Amino acid sequence: MRCLRSGLCALGLLFASTAVAQTLPAPAEFYFDDDARTTAPVVAIAGDDDQTHARLMQLIDRKARNADQARAQLAQALMRSGREETGRALYAQALTALAPRVPLRSTVHWNYGWDLYRTGHHQDALDQWRQALEGRLVRPSWAPPTLALALWSTDRRDEAVRWYAAAVRTEPTLWNDPARYPTLLPDWTPAERATLAEVFAAWRAAPPAWP
Repeated sequence: MRCLRSGLCALGLLFASTAVAQTLPAPAEFYFDDDARTTAPVVAIAGDDDQTHARLMQLIDRKARNADQARAQLAQALMRSGREETGRALYAQALTALAPRVPLRSTVHWNYGWDLYRTGHHQDALDQWRQALEGRLVRPSWAPPTLALALWSTDRRDEAVRWYAAAVRTEPTLWNDPARYPTLLPDWTPAERATLAEVFAAWRAAPPAWP
C-alpha cells in the first residue's frame, strides 16, 4: 500500500518520538471488571486487504460517523505492515478527534499499546495502557497482567511484581501457574507469555504484602 497522504506521512515523523515515563496509580486490591469493550479490536469495516484499506480511507476523507474507528483500524494495519511512522500519526489523529470520556478512546489506547509493544516500544506501550486505565471507575481484569508485562519490559521490575500480585489477589487459582497462560492470554505471543512468567517467578520468590 502506497503512502496514504503526503501530509499524513509527514506527520509520522512528528509522532515517532518515545513517550516520557509516566507515573502509574498504585495497584488496587482487586481487578474483577471484565471491560470487554476496551480489549476488543477496533473494526469499522471487516477485512485487512488493500480494498478494505481503501474503503477505510474513504470513510476518513468523507468524515463519516465511524471515521475515528476507520483511522484506528487503518493505523493498526499500517503499523503491522511496517509503516510505523504513518501508523503512529494516524493513531494520534484518532485520539485527538475523540473526546476524553468516550468508550472508544480506551479501546484505541489498548490497541495502540499492543502495536507499540510489538514493535519494541515498550515504554510507549505502557503509556498507552496507562491512559486506557486512567480516570475510570472500573478495575479491569486486563490491567494487572498487561501492566506487569510492560513494567517488566521497561525494567520497572518491583512495580511489575506489585501489579502481578494484584492479579493473584483477584484470581489466585488462575494466576499462580504459568501453564494457564495460553488459556488466560490467548492473544499474547509465546514470547510475551514467557516474559510474564519471569514476573511470576519474581512474585513467587518474594510476594509483596498488601497493602
